[in-house]
Amino acid sequence: MSLRFNEVESTDLTDQSNATKDHRRICIVGPSTRFLSGISYYTIRQINEFTKEYSVSAILMRQLLPARFYPGRERVGVTVTGQKTSPRARVLDGVDWYWFPSLFRAIGFLLRERPAVIIFHWWTGTVLHSYLFLAVLARMLHAKVVIEFHEVLDPGEWLIPIAKRYVKLFAPWLMRIAQGFVIHSEFDRSNLDDMYGLENRPVAVIPLAPFDQYQLKADQAILREAPPNCLNILYFGLIRSYKGVEYLVAAFDLIPDSDIENYWLTIVGETWEGWTLPVEMIQASRYRNRITFVNRYVPDEEVAGFFSGADVVVLPYLRSSGSGPLQIAMSHGLLVILTDVGGLPEAVRNYPGKLITQPRSPEKLRDALHEASRLRGEKYVNPYSWEVARQRYGQLFDEIEKMSQT
Repeated sequence: MSLRFNEVESTDLTDQSNATKDHRRICIVGPSTRFLSGISYYTIRQINEFTKEYSVSAILMRQLLPARFYPGRERVGVTVTGQKTSPRARVLDGVDWYWFPSLFRAIGFLLRERPAVIIFHWWTGTVLHSYLFLAVLARMLHAKVVIEFHEVLDPGEWLIPIAKRYVKLFAPWLMRIAQGFVIHSEFDRSNLDDMYGLENRPVAVIPLAPFDQYQLKADQAILREAPPNCLNILYFGLIRSYKGVEYLVAAFDLIPDSDIENYWLTIVGETWEGWTLPVEMIQASRYRNRITFVNRYVPDEEVAGFFSGADVVVLPYLRSSGSGPLQIAMSHGLLVILTDVGGLPEAVRNYPGKLITQPRSPEKLRDALHEASRLRGEKYVNPYSWEVARQRYGQLFDEIEKMSQT
């Protein structure tokens, strides 16, 4: 537990305070890197990007739950990322699920910062009680509350009856406090409205901005076991039941013997929740000698290496609201193969390098891999940017401000 105030010259703070309106004081609430996930990376990146236009503070959720209950418990607190928040942001790291004494520090932090807008990143019920308290305090301080949705609820938690019941009972209270919402696709809108009743409050559809921090540095190696003359197919991300990795392995096994020399499969990801079917299928694959399998959560420098060595990224998801690996792939200009589920088609609507296929169909996925081999070597321009994302957030803040004055 630590309060880290990133140092900024006092004259700079004074100038910034005089030069900006109150509504440009933003506080971002999301996960720290102790329980590292894609949302952690996104929160850090958002904090840093917002400092370019706003006076930014942040409260990070540090101990999400007892570590023994976390699927990635072996790496809790282990440093595998060099991503850090900007020195221009004031950061409290962080609040523990059991509150004491961390909650008192968060109260003092908010009282000092007095943000005009506070953004809560929502993805798991483990933070619900802390978010409720902080949201009530924020409203008492006359701050506008915005909820940014990444999931209705973590898919693993959704399968736990008591967790699902808890969120259904108490999350609507948090949503009623909010004055605005951010979603990453229109697909999410009806699901969230059905569950929480967003009513007539402003809802901004803002696609996930690029994860372009994973660029290969001069002293880093390209990570590729595939021969240079074949298509290196990359799956990257957690291995969970809804990720559909088993369908990718099955599709790879359907490639004819006469063509397999043109393909290589690379799977990089940590197994969660005991979902070992993909691992078993990899071990039993008739092309096991053409599969690279890295069954762990890899550090930042390896992320850049694996994507730099890939020819195509495959996301065979069975459900999805959004995808961090998809953003990394587009930032590298790679061809992506993804299934027609959830918000994925929206996420690549303006990206030229995509092939969309049916979920749960190894045959269709094999056909997409064949098409990808024809396009091998092509690079694409990512049309998404943080500049556009910041602009849309600003429009949402302005809309909320106008509604509060009517």
